[in-house]
Amino acid sequence: MNTPSGPGPGHREATPELNAIVGERRRLINLGYRLLGSLAEAEDVVQETYTRWYAMSPEQQEAIESPGAWLTTVAGRICLDVLGSARARRERYVGAWIPEPLPDRGEWFAGRTGGGGCEPADPADQVTLDESVNMAFLVLLESMTPAERVAFILHDVFRYPFAEVAEIVGRTPAACRQLASSARRRIGEGRPQPAPAAGQATLVRHFKEAWESKDIEALVGLLDPGAVMTADGGGMVGTVLRPVEGGRNIAQYLIHIADKARGLELLERTVNGRPGLVAQHTGVPVTVAAFEITEGRVSRIWAVRNPEKLRAWTES
Repeated sequence: MNTPSGPGPGHREATPELNAIVGERRRLINLGYRLLGSLAEAEDVVQETYTRWYAMSPEQQEAIESPGAWLTTVAGRICLDVLGSARARRERYVGAWIPEPLPDRGEWFAGRTGGGGCEPADPADQVTLDESVNMAFLVLLESMTPAERVAFILHDVFRYPFAEVAEIVGRTPAACRQLASSARRRIGEGRPQPAPAAGQATLVRHFKEAWESKDIEALVGLLDPGAVMTADGGGMVGTVLRPVEGGRNIAQYLIHIADKARGLELLERTVNGRPGLVAQHTGVPVTVAAFEITEGRVSRIWAVRNPEKLRAWTES
């Protein structure tokens, strides 16, 4: 669902003030995606935020001292509500739930069209791809309580002061400081130092080549012995419902997939700001894989197959 790109029918003619309001959309999408791990849900949150803004009279809008802060507060509170209900929904989710993967839009379009062309007007292009959206980071955020996640993202990633965070979370600044500190400890305890992007790209390329050639021993050599692969099909496509553990088990599973899925094409692509792989069948992306590298080997693979989460990859 797309958020409004400008004032709707019946609203005042565009002014610098209204253009500034619309200009907040990119920041709100960035915030919503990091808080929810879902581009689709982030879009819905931003649409609801703008709906509430445009539902006010011009006099009410003009009375708001900082419209950007108002939009952030509303979007943050909606995200907090969504996170509260998401846990119950994910308990009913078929198999593992993995955050929605995002492409580097410029790279993806260059790969599809041979370069050039105009910039796509797509929400995925609005998300700044940095270390706060790599898959390992987003998966760790899933272990936090909703309040921890909101306080941490707003303060540590978006640099909002705790006084403003408190307005959104509905707690005191001191309580929000404790929430962010608790979240920071979770991140520090569960997140290894990310491998340099260039080194990860080389390893992912070797991984792709070993998979394509069905070289099981080469795959085993590239995988950490304790590696874990998690797949997300959402009950909509076939995939393993539980994580595959152990480097050799993962290698055997991947060879099985290569034998079973004839005509699968592997492409090196940026996934959430880090080197990853996209598997295409008859030109359509069917799997997006993100990797975590530890001490020169693949330690985690997140394979997203749920078609609803591949919308940013298939609607180009």
